[in-house]
Amino acid sequence: MDYTSTQSGFKQQPKMRQRNTVEGPDPMFEDTSAAPGRGPGLAAQPGGYRGQDAGLGAGAYPGQTLLSDPMSNLAMAYGSSLASQGREIVDKNLDRFLPVSRLKYYFAVDTVYVGKKLGLLVFPYMHQNWEVSYQQDTPVAPRFDINAPDLYIPAMGFITYVLVAGLALGTQNRFSPEILGMQASSALVWLIMEVLAVLLSLYLVTVNTDLTTIDLVAFSGYKYVGMIVGVVAGLLFGRTGYYLTLLWCCVSIFVFMIRTLRLKLLSEAAAEGVLVRGARNQLRMYLTMSIAGAQPIFMYWLTYHLVR
Repeated sequence: MDYTSTQSGFKQQPKMRQRNTVEGPDPMFEDTSAAPGRGPGLAAQPGGYRGQDAGLGAGAYPGQTLLSDPMSNLAMAYGSSLASQGREIVDKNLDRFLPVSRLKYYFAVDTVYVGKKLGLLVFPYMHQNWEVSYQQDTPVAPRFDINAPDLYIPAMGFITYVLVAGLALGTQNRFSPEILGMQASSALVWLIMEVLAVLLSLYLVTVNTDLTTIDLVAFSGYKYVGMIVGVVAGLLFGRTGYYLTLLWCCVSIFVFMIRTLRLKLLSEAAAEGVLVRGARNQLRMYLTMSIAGAQPIFMYWLTYHLVR
């Protein structure tokens, strides 16, 4: 009997523990993290981090402190002012020799203008009005005036001349990339030397003119049209065709340069005295004749070896 009671009591004891475990947890394992302000729990730490984040601000990082420094702002402003001053100095000195801002004007052409200009370069004899049109003291774009200088025809003429020269050398079994490069560089060097010589002559003669460096490059580059026509005629009809065609083109470019530069170089003569005007007019006329007469020489010098 005692054994049974002891056994029954032994069996009931686990049931009581199981009931107590289900009804409530042991105080030793009670979770106090959900209760605010109950000692140093995990809930106190997030509050501390939130306070630090609030002090830095949303999205703040240490680099903002450097950017907000007055000395850094002053240095950035000083650097920007130096950059702007340097750019102005470069633009001013560059515009003295090559007005880059006007390059857009010299390429304002269309198909009609190019066709008429090429015809004028080859047949300038029937053209009457050679004056450039102006609109509010500004010359109109080349596509509106056939007398206005442009850079499109000289640039395309130079490239076409190099290609035609390569074709002519290829038909004679003399083509090589080195020779073609020498041909292009030689034509470019002669063009630069011609423009520099004209600028020096204008400076020595002290001629007041509205001709710019780009105008001289344009007028000097028009001779490539006659050179191309002469070389193509030589490839098709031999040396006889080359000489006849080149002679026609040389006379045409001479007449074109005389009638064009005469107005440019004599535009300031009316404001001078009679004696000064007479002496200066002779110098201007000699200079105009020299510039126009140099064009046939360059045309023959750069093309005679391409036709055999």
